[in-house]
Amino acid sequence: MFPSRSLSSLLALPALAFISLSASASPYPRTASSPATLKLAVRINSYGIKNIAAADRARIQARQAGGSSSISAINNVMTYTADIGVGNPPTYYTVLVDTGSSNTWIGTTKAYEKTATSRDTGNTFSVGYGDGSSVSGEEYTDTVTLNADLVIDNQSIGVASQSSGMGSLEGLIGLGPADLTQGTVSNTYEVATVTDNLYKQRTISSEVLGVFFAPASSSDSSGELTFGGYDASKITGDVSYVPITTTSPASEYWGIDQSIRYGSMPILDETAGIVDTGTTLIYIASDAFHKYQSATGAILNENVGLLQISSAQYEKLSSLYFAIGGVTYELTPNAQIWPRSLNTAVGGDANSIYLVIADTGSPSGSGLDFTNGYCFLERFYSVFDTTNSRVGFATTQYTDATTN
Repeated sequence: MFPSRSLSSLLALPALAFISLSASASPYPRTASSPATLKLAVRINSYGIKNIAAADRARIQARQAGGSSSISAINNVMTYTADIGVGNPPTYYTVLVDTGSSNTWIGTTKAYEKTATSRDTGNTFSVGYGDGSSVSGEEYTDTVTLNADLVIDNQSIGVASQSSGMGSLEGLIGLGPADLTQGTVSNTYEVATVTDNLYKQRTISSEVLGVFFAPASSSDSSGELTFGGYDASKITGDVSYVPITTTSPASEYWGIDQSIRYGSMPILDETAGIVDTGTTLIYIASDAFHKYQSATGAILNENVGLLQISSAQYEKLSSLYFAIGGVTYELTPNAQIWPRSLNTAVGGDANSIYLVIADTGSPSGSGLDFTNGYCFLERFYSVFDTTNSRVGFATTQYTDATTN
């Protein structure tokens, strides 16, 4: 099982794209009678990359030290939200969709509306995050509606009465493993998650979550989450799986073992790290980062907080190769740069070239030496398989895209 990732704030900025969340293309039989599609809004966090990178590094170091695996609601550049219904008839809340945390809660900025399906368990919930933000209140069980085909009965939800650092979030739906809920609800060892209950209630036949993101800079910046399997129409090759690592603390998350080379030069020997939809950039251990910076000739832009290269250096940029479970995944030069169309959104210059490889702030050997975040996952389809304790990857039409 594997833990919590990212909360992000919903700031008053325009949506960049909409992502669909679909269960219809699963290769496993499902009881849902029609395609299950939920749109997610994608927004840019106005705090910029520099503050986000610093917050991400603090979170990574807290994980390395065995601290809180949860993170702040105001960290990420990209945020993914959905409208879900709670109760019957449902009241709809705009919530963060997070594969890295597991509690589902509402009520921070929009009141909980009780209906005939609402039941106060008498328990309290409290979730603290690495940067000091937190949410707490009462636990209820209620009907949760993702869409007409994904309706969950008696789902545990937290109803917030106090919160700190959550921005304008109305709530969060956690799609991570159940063990992340341990210690968050009184009188309860572990809480069944949304995915757990979809499986237990036979809405899906396997606890598998497929994740597809298209680059935010692409003409069709769409994507989907697929409950109960993966969407074969989104991949261009087979899904290759790797077991969850046995190395702690990465083993507590969606942790895998991988090595990385830049061109023909190894920069990170095989080691443990995590795959995290809630992290925007790709983080590697300090020694690997310094090798990468030296090889690319990049300089750190102190204002933006990212490595910067010239156009001439970009023309000479080599691919990064991630070796995972005997399969090598190529991150092309274009995939290594921040979308230039979004430079100004994170405080950068419109004509500059910034790299999405960042420093964890710790040397390798910590047991969590990398985080493959959104900038990796927008190039490779990912499958989070709780049933078989493994993570899978496959190429997509965007693996070699040049849209950045």
